[in-house]
Amino acid sequence: MTAPADSNQAEGAYDLLIVGGGINGAGIARDASGRGLKVLLVEKDDLASHTSSASTKLIHGGLRYLEYYEFRLVREALNERERLMKIAPHIIWPMRFILPHSAILRPAWLLRTGLFLYDNLCRTMTLPKTRSLRLQNEAAGRVLRPDYVRGFEYSDGWVQDSRLVVLNAQDAARRGAAICTRTRLTSAERHPDHWVATLEDTQTGEARQVTARALINAAGPWVAELLKDRLSIDSRNHVRLVKGSHIVVPRQFDTEQAYILQNPDRRIVFAIPYEKEFTLIGTTDIPWDQDPGSVSISPDEITYLCESVNRYFKRSITPEDVVWSYAGVRPLYDDHSGSASAVTRDYRLDIDHSAAPVLSVFGGKITTYRKLAEHALEKLAPHLKGLKTTSWTAEAPLPGGDFKRSDFDKRVGALQRRVAGLSQQTATRLVRNYGTLVETLMLSKESEGAPLGALIGADLHEGEVDYLMAHEWARSADDILWRRSKLGLRFGPEALAKLQDYMARRLQKNASGQKTDDKEVA
Repeated sequence: MTAPADSNQAEGAYDLLIVGGGINGAGIARDASGRGLKVLLVEKDDLASHTSSASTKLIHGGLRYLEYYEFRLVREALNERERLMKIAPHIIWPMRFILPHSAILRPAWLLRTGLFLYDNLCRTMTLPKTRSLRLQNEAAGRVLRPDYVRGFEYSDGWVQDSRLVVLNAQDAARRGAAICTRTRLTSAERHPDHWVATLEDTQTGEARQVTARALINAAGPWVAELLKDRLSIDSRNHVRLVKGSHIVVPRQFDTEQAYILQNPDRRIVFAIPYEKEFTLIGTTDIPWDQDPGSVSISPDEITYLCESVNRYFKRSITPEDVVWSYAGVRPLYDDHSGSASAVTRDYRLDIDHSAAPVLSVFGGKITTYRKLAEHALEKLAPHLKGLKTTSWTAEAPLPGGDFKRSDFDKRVGALQRRVAGLSQQTATRLVRNYGTLVETLMLSKESEGAPLGALIGADLHEGEVDYLMAHEWARSADDILWRRSKLGLRFGPEALAKLQDYMARRLQKNASGQKTDDKEVA
């Protein structure tokens, strides 16, 4: 597997310039490069550094969207859930959810009806269907307060969201795309048949120009700003920014199931097993009109999420229990709904082809990113000669996903046998993150007789850091600890300093043109 293209290697003429390195931009880059286009993707920060790494980590149809009659969106999302589980079995896996019935909220018949639709809108559904529960007769129900008597258990999926972005970018790079992180589009001049774009390296300040036959605006929360301020285009569509925040606390329950909790304001909150030792709780829906890049959870949101959990579970939590929190801004398509919770999670694609085409992405959700990419290229096809119209991403595995889910445990065992002393927990994490690419990860240190290299902290070794820098565009400790993994939850100050020092030395060697471990760090 080749190393990713560095930002200063991206120059010349392209068929497609994509602005935005979140899930939609990376998904479009993968699809387009696989259809024969010369693609350049630019992202001003790290891949998945904003909205796409601040999700609830679910691949799901969106049960609550049925309440707003979003049947098309739910059907598409459920179909995509099936596809994504097949093409990325290492980072996406099934999860069962417990839905307790609250007598003061939605009636049981309404929940049953919604779940029946949820099970049957996707004709190819392979996951177990819904079952009714007497909660106190179930291990997963006995962690709830005894006044919750009835409930339901249904299926959805869990995803490592930022890794999904990286793997799409990785596959795009394999197919010839240039993926340029820490690269900002500062301006773009439109001509009848092409764009001339000025790009800036955000670390060095170096500027350069590229040309592209078409431009895709997948800037997420900045989609409207990019259109108006840098492309000088007025759009008939608008974006509505909504902040969603999450908290992570020590593990609240020992069951494998997650929980979907109804609140008096009719919003729902998830409580999900997270990184073995923790529980993830979220999300909120708060209208946002400030800088999307400077967002954090508020004390009121923390209180709201704690109260949501305490309303249902025997074991209560307080703000002092929070070990980590994160927040992101969702760029929803503005359908003029009254409340932030009611705004559609569907997407809108706006194409302006009065000169060289520009397509802007409004809204969307992680689960439907692949279908969104197909629809985007369908819209561009009449205006972009040479674009192959045959879709291909529904069946092609993402990097590392070329194995059957049923073989997962065998791969973990094989890795343990290969690396002496490797714990099952570490082996499981590595296969979960990299799938069949674990082999590539171990190549850099194998000649030293230590397949993973020296331990840096938690269960992060030098070999994994080398791989992430060479193949996944990692440039900072945050890139590795909070987006490529969630090892930041187990990293102390001493280990963090050690990782920062190791990465700085690797980057310095790369800048001076030296080779390390027979691999050029991208």
